[in-house]
Amino acid sequence: GLSAADYPDLPEVEDEYAVSMQQKVLRSMIEEMSFAVSTNESRPVHTGALFEIADMCLNMVAVDGFRLAVRREPLEKASGEFSFVAPGSALNEMKSICGDTEDPVTVMLGRRHILFEVGGTQLICRRLEGEFLDYKNAIPANNPISIEVDNKTMLESLDRVSVVISEKLKSPVRCVFSDDRVYMSARTGNGEAKDICPVRGDGQSLEIGFNNRYLMDALRYAPADTVTMQLNTGISPCIIVPTDGSDNFLYMVLPVRLKAQ
Repeated sequence: GLSAADYPDLPEVEDEYAVSMQQKVLRSMIEEMSFAVSTNESRPVHTGALFEIADMCLNMVAVDGFRLAVRREPLEKASGEFSFVAPGSALNEMKSICGDTEDPVTVMLGRRHILFEVGGTQLICRRLEGEFLDYKNAIPANNPISIEVDNKTMLESLDRVSVVISEKLKSPVRCVFSDDRVYMSARTGNGEAKDICPVRGDGQSLEIGFNNRYLMDALRYAPADTVTMQLNTGISPCIIVPTDGSDNFLYMVLPVRLKAQ
């Protein structure tokens, strides 16, 4: 044993700003957004998630250079409008601490630290400093092609096409959006795979390539059974939003440039 006097003191967190919400809401928000948190240490601020509190709503945003995830929920209690970036590692811990319950979790913002309080448990982490991406301007506003997709059906199609893709043999999934269907294909040294996925809407024969894992993550974590994919050109990002027109989530996946066949 070592002397308890040598144990570092816990940092004091000034409770100038605080926000309170249900544990299960925070847990689901972290789960449905944290897949897009960057692991690249060259931009430390993007290894966390942006919390934006405004108009009695919380926006949580993650971005890693290839995709972007936004989750939005109304708040029960908030003191003012503020924003901060919380480290991804701390959010993963919070996901484990929060239960599937309506009991409150309080988030307090200090000058250098963030305090999460759940019942008798406190988690204190440092704020990430730096300029977070101006995500609102990064999302393209003009997307003339709108396709309604059943998440489970498209995930199964992507899964089948991904059979030939591996860590060593990478290939984008080539998607051709036509009328009420998407033709998917992938080709590597392992072979070639093709699949047709039924959708709703006219894709105007748009051809676009995606990293299979990035597109599958967005569909898998979307808190809905069906989503709307908004597209423009073969080199414009794909926007995934709720079909009911609400704004509780938005995912953006950048396309992969396709080689001419």
